[in-house]
Amino acid sequence: MSTFDPDALECLAAIVEEGGFERAAQRLSITQSAVSQRLRALEAQVGTVLIVRSRPLKPTSAGHLLLKHTRQIRLLRADLERDLKELAPSSIGGGREEERVSIAINADSIATWALPALGELARQGLPMEIIADDQDFTQEWLREGQVLGCVTTLRQALRGCKVLPLGAMRYVAVAHAEFAKARLSRGLDAHNFREVPFIAFNRKDDMQCEFVSHAFGLKRVALHQVFVPSSEGQVRAVLAGWGVSVVPELLASGLIQQGQLVNVAPEHALPIQLYWHCWNLESDVLDVLTAALVQAAREALA
Repeated sequence: MSTFDPDALECLAAIVEEGGFERAAQRLSITQSAVSQRLRALEAQVGTVLIVRSRPLKPTSAGHLLLKHTRQIRLLRADLERDLKELAPSSIGGGREEERVSIAINADSIATWALPALGELARQGLPMEIIADDQDFTQEWLREGQVLGCVTTLRQALRGCKVLPLGAMRYVAVAHAEFAKARLSRGLDAHNFREVPFIAFNRKDDMQCEFVSHAFGLKRVALHQVFVPSSEGQVRAVLAGWGVSVVPELLASGLIQQGQLVNVAPEHALPIQLYWHCWNLESDVLDVLTAALVQAAREALA
């Protein structure tokens, strides 16, 4: 099997992660010409094209395989850095920019329990990159080798990966107190949900429809929705009187207790089971990362 130049592999990763040759050159502190030369040399060694020159740039199937290999090498380097720091704490600096450890987490987990779980690792200098996506889609990042782990609703493990249950995140339907008084005096029910706007995360987000369908036993639900691509932003939009939103109970409970928000369907909650998927590799860094996320999730989730 061929041995690939680590600099060329990181060059490929930089092109994909930064979205172009110019930004990849800036990140690697080399010229754009050097980036192109390294990529051509790697493509010549592999015998196929690795990047589709589209907008945005996309890796080919072979490119995806090499990206996964590159990120596994990063994980081995992170393990080495960690071991060397324990032996000689003053001799090793922080991780390099191109050696970031990437994971995909849904925005609601980022906004609630996940960041506190990763705080100690960040303070220790682990160079992390957190990629946000809908919990039903984060596994695609792992499937394509772009991350080493993900938080997802999907239970089935991918080949070469392991899966651990995290617990269930409870979702509730909330509105601003004044909005609820004026528009939903009887609360949200099967007869009036069409009369109010719902605030969703983005067009991938089916949480609002899923909640209404689950709560009121409806097979097909059509809602008037506005989109705010931030978990905290959804809550702020509700506080501003934009409409109703189905959000994590962890985000809303304090505001409900303060009387700023009202649970407009108090008899209903939607539990969403979450799982942690990661590569099935022997890695101290991956083990510590997994343990931190699993522990924090089990303390915060149902």
